[in-house]
Amino acid sequence: MNASSPTGADLHLHSSYSDGTFTPREVVAQAACRNVCPIALTDHDTVAGIPEALQAGAEMSVEVIPGVELSAHEDSQEIHILGYFIRWEDTTFQGTLDTLEGTRRDRLQEILRRLHRLGVPLTLTEVFQIAGKGTVGRLHVARALLARGSVRSRQEAFDRFLAQGRPAYVNRMGLTARQAIAVIRQAEGVAVLAHPGRSGLALLTSLIEAGLQGIEVFHPSHDVEDIFTLTRAATEHNLLITGGSDCHGLAQGDVRLGQTQLPLAYVERLRQAATAQNPTRNT
Repeated sequence: MNASSPTGADLHLHSSYSDGTFTPREVVAQAACRNVCPIALTDHDTVAGIPEALQAGAEMSVEVIPGVELSAHEDSQEIHILGYFIRWEDTTFQGTLDTLEGTRRDRLQEILRRLHRLGVPLTLTEVFQIAGKGTVGRLHVARALLARGSVRSRQEAFDRFLAQGRPAYVNRMGLTARQAIAVIRQAEGVAVLAHPGRSGLALLTSLIEAGLQGIEVFHPSHDVEDIFTLTRAATEHNLLITGGSDCHGLAQGDVRLGQTQLPLAYVERLRQAATAQNPTRNT
């Protein structure tokens, strides 16, 4: 880290263990270079990158908050739930993630079958060469389609094949949003609704009843009106406020780590909530 005080936190980051292009160590190094601290590694449906991130954080004096972003659904909507300060080594929690990995692979198989019927013979091998250690998702399929020359950009892959309503889109199975919240709370984490935008608050009351504790207010997809609306909702419902860049390394063409930051006062409230759930934890 630089000698000066951190400018803010970035609590939404992905590594090569899900659909990011940076290793966890590279994520931490980027944070150190940009004087962003603390950070949270929130890979999709996996915590496999956390040990490497924690080790790198200790070496580079960057606090790393163990996190996860669970993919879920509720009333036919795809919803993402962030978990912070999770007991990531918990065997029950790890078992749930193993189950989710199985549903991801089943979904991938069906996506590939649909692509084959469309005359695009993409193979599992091609996708896994792109995914590497990571949990497999549509972004890996898009990158594999680009690599084989079937599309000219990742966006075209989604527009033609992979976005909701397109011919190779497959509904996600697995956890409901309520179940995702329960999984995070059982692992003594703080459960936060990820990047809902103004249109994503319809289920807020039911999610709060299920144990939701916060809303991701600061996110690259949120404009000023989104931030105002989400902040007001958080205040009205006594919810925590979080935020981050949702950086996937170079997956979007540039490094976004730290471009959306969370004021440190909000991090302390998040930390206090985590400690209140388990006073013996070391946050």
